[in-house]
Amino acid sequence: MIMKNTRLIITGFFLSFVSTVWAKTPNVIIIMTDDQGYGDLSCHGNPILKTPNLDLLHSESVRFTDFHVSPFCTPTRAALMTGNHPGVTGAYRTSAGRTMLHPSEKTIANHFAENGYKTGMTGKWHLGDNAPHRPQDRGFQDAVWHRCGGVGQASDHWGNDYFDDTYERVRPESREGTFEKFDGYCTDVWFREGMRFITENKNNPFFLYIATNAPHGPYRVDPKWAMPYKRKDVNNANFFGMIANIDHNLGLLRDHLKYLNLDKNTILIF
Repeated sequence: MIMKNTRLIITGFFLSFVSTVWAKTPNVIIIMTDDQGYGDLSCHGNPILKTPNLDLLHSESVRFTDFHVSPFCTPTRAALMTGNHPGVTGAYRTSAGRTMLHPSEKTIANHFAENGYKTGMTGKWHLGDNAPHRPQDRGFQDAVWHRCGGVGQASDHWGNDYFDDTYERVRPESREGTFEKFDGYCTDVWFREGMRFITENKNNPFFLYIATNAPHGPYRVDPKWAMPYKRKDVNNANFFGMIANIDHNLGLLRDHLKYLNLDKNTILIF
């Protein structure tokens, strides 16, 4: 559950920051990975890991170099969603009933929705599994998410193991989600569903939050992503493979934005 307190946050502007003229309602995408450290990028000097898409985003972006986050994932998520210190949000631990946002807390999704944005999220929520704490109770109109703090944990759907899992789908027409089986690896699902949300809302301003459970343990990934690192005899090739898969999906996401001609009016935060 612990997130590195040296996490890099990148704001990616797809054209030159100084020359881009934004519309009044730019699209906004936030991507947050779980348990990925500052050094887990090749652009930060990792001598083994290859992250070409993250490196490209890094080279094009404004970077926050002085920042502070919680060493636990739930408080970090609470602060990101509300802009408040985790101690006042009710979500300041990763267990023992201390993962639920107070109902009085407004999230960034609430604010975007109130200003005419379509709001969506995919992946790890970890701010409450039941009403009134679920994503659909906290401003997200569209969601595909897993419960608890990790795929396969106690309150998540029985039998989930990162591959071909069952997650909760929430559609704008109903706040009551339905459980649905999704083909493929969890990170691929989060990005694929994120791109589906973008396509469906390409004619509207949108806010999308993609919160991967990777590369947090247990370290499970398709062997094709881990194999290049196993050949290099690293201690945890699967961990590196999970990050390589995230990097690949980031590239697919950016290609999708360009295909839909949305890249010039989308702010991407990693």
